[in-house]
Amino acid sequence: MTMLSGQTAIISGGAGDIGSAIARALARQGANVALGDIVEAERVESLLMELRALGRRARYDRVDVGDAQAVADWVTAAATECGAPTLIVPNAAIVTLKDLQSLMPQEWERELQINLNGAFYLAQAAARRLLRDQSPGRIVFVGSWAAHAVHTGLPAYCVAKAGLRMLCKCLALELAPHGILVNEVAPGYVDAGLTGRIFEARPERRENALTTVPNHALITADEVAAQVAHLCDPANRHMTGSVLLMDGGLSLVSPGSGRDA
Repeated sequence: MTMLSGQTAIISGGAGDIGSAIARALARQGANVALGDIVEAERVESLLMELRALGRRARYDRVDVGDAQAVADWVTAAATECGAPTLIVPNAAIVTLKDLQSLMPQEWERELQINLNGAFYLAQAAARRLLRDQSPGRIVFVGSWAAHAVHTGLPAYCVAKAGLRMLCKCLALELAPHGILVNEVAPGYVDAGLTGRIFEARPERRENALTTVPNHALITADEVAAQVAHLCDPANRHMTGSVLLMDGGLSLVSPGSGRDA
């Protein structure tokens, strides 16, 4: 029996590089998977087939995590088809590459709505169900080292991720007596997802990142997924309210004044 047999993971941003890697990692460990994203269903059909080939139940819903009611409905639908979610992974995120003087109010609002509010809506809706069912669970936020390191080119992202970190701690304290552990995985430079697209468009930034990171290595989506799976392990019974920082030593040497998250 694999470590997550009988559990269901719900993952926002599930169609992206990191979200899909998390889905595969948790499914390989036995979890059923409910994915949410804003892309057309056809974009994730091959991923769903892959998950089902492992013998898992898998579902995809188009959902805007900035809509609290849509998120609550998604959690209900996921529970009906895949089982009540016990592994909650708020992962959906967007980024706007502008400084504070250039950032438009609607860009600021939308980024906080997705990156912070959306994470809260998913965590709250799923936690309410766990509490109702008196079931233990795990909430793992996908954060960033940008939560504590200033990046002048993406201020809204930094603020949202800093808020996410405190949300993690507040939820962790509130939910710990109920057997629900809440943690954050905080990657540095990931050669996938939002940062990966920046690197594709601006290859010089990828080379600069490789030079800047003390271990001279970029993070893969699968490596992020492995740490999420670690925090979902039922044997991991005491880690809550913690940040699993995986930045290759960036925080030791850099103030984070660059533009990549």
